[in-house]
Amino acid sequence: MLCWTAALGLALSLRLALARSDAERGSPAAAPQGDLLFLLDSSASVSHYEFSRVREFVGQLVAPLPMGPGALRASLVHVSSRPYTEFSFGQHGSGQAVQDAIRAAAQRMGDTNTGLALSYVKEQLFAEAAGARPGVPKVLVWVTDGASSDPVGPPMQELKDLGVTVFIVSTGRGNLLELSAAASAPAEKHLRFVDVDDLRIITQELQASILGAVQPQQLHASEVTARGFRLAWPPLLTADSGYYVVELVPSAEPEAVRRQQLPGDATGWSWAGLRPDTDYDTALLPESNERLLGPQRLRVRTLPDEAGPERIVISHARPRSLRVSWAPALGPASALGYRVQLGPLRGGAAQRVDVPAGHNSTTLQGLAPGTAYLVTVTAAFRSGRERAMSAKACTPAGERTRAPRPAPRADARG
Repeated sequence: MLCWTAALGLALSLRLALARSDAERGSPAAAPQGDLLFLLDSSASVSHYEFSRVREFVGQLVAPLPMGPGALRASLVHVSSRPYTEFSFGQHGSGQAVQDAIRAAAQRMGDTNTGLALSYVKEQLFAEAAGARPGVPKVLVWVTDGASSDPVGPPMQELKDLGVTVFIVSTGRGNLLELSAAASAPAEKHLRFVDVDDLRIITQELQASILGAVQPQQLHASEVTARGFRLAWPPLLTADSGYYVVELVPSAEPEAVRRQQLPGDATGWSWAGLRPDTDYDTALLPESNERLLGPQRLRVRTLPDEAGPERIVISHARPRSLRVSWAPALGPASALGYRVQLGPLRGGAAQRVDVPAGHNSTTLQGLAPGTAYLVTVTAAFRSGRERAMSAKACTPAGERTRAPRPAPRADARG
């Protein structure tokens, strides 16, 4: 294990050294290019100590990365009551300047409106009108304690639909299903749970993952869903040296080919409107008058259809518990899991139970006798989307304790 870790560190060090050298020589075709945005939880839910450790972690994370106009550019946004930009892309032209700006960042406090911050990031930072570079990979690193005051799923999915690769670092109090859905697929490569005092453990691994996202070594697929996926490849051409043709063919229907022509500075393309649970053969064909480049090929299988619960069954109803079952039961390959929520129809506290994929029932306890409830079963998918179904359920009234019957009175008549 120690030898493997040392080898990983050595390989990463060599890769970083080559990338920095290429960036310093101004070789945009070789240096990794990309827009890297850090989203930090800066709200009052994070202690000053935790924020300082996260800030130190982000500084260490960017220290060896090649920063500059012809390489990576960084931005930092705070999550608070309202999003706050510490610095935007292109504001700092060197790695040292970026590290100094990170160290100078002050905690903003306020509420944890992460969803609002994600929408802000999409409109104000990752948009080309705001200075984001067209044709370069986009990466978001979200460091959070896991709590958010507003929904995260929809705005995060909009970012991923734009091709943004999302890495999430949770300091231990996040919901696994929600964060797995928010991170890029596969979640096991893009989501890390780690104590705030142990963030250094994942620094090298995350650095390598960021470099892999902005400078893929070959054609690869990400964000695979039931209806589409995204392709990415290394910069083989430039805008002036040629163009790409991307092909997509269902493996079982070779005649149903789809083609898309892209400029030479493109490094990615998203296919949509595909069939669930289907193999597709993809090909990247670089066309250049300057040099001969061979095609790159890859087979990708879409996920099974994102069909949510179609039937809910309430059984084993007791005064203080009941069992909820549903169909169909989706396996881990298509769903992250289920969220079962139950609340009294006439108002009151609701409860929630998370059920892993592959299971289709759970027992809810601690209920009130003789009460009508609304039960909602929500399937969470790897694409970030959700499907839900609701049903009514009632607990029977409990047996009342009968008062003891009075003893018969003696007859006073003689």
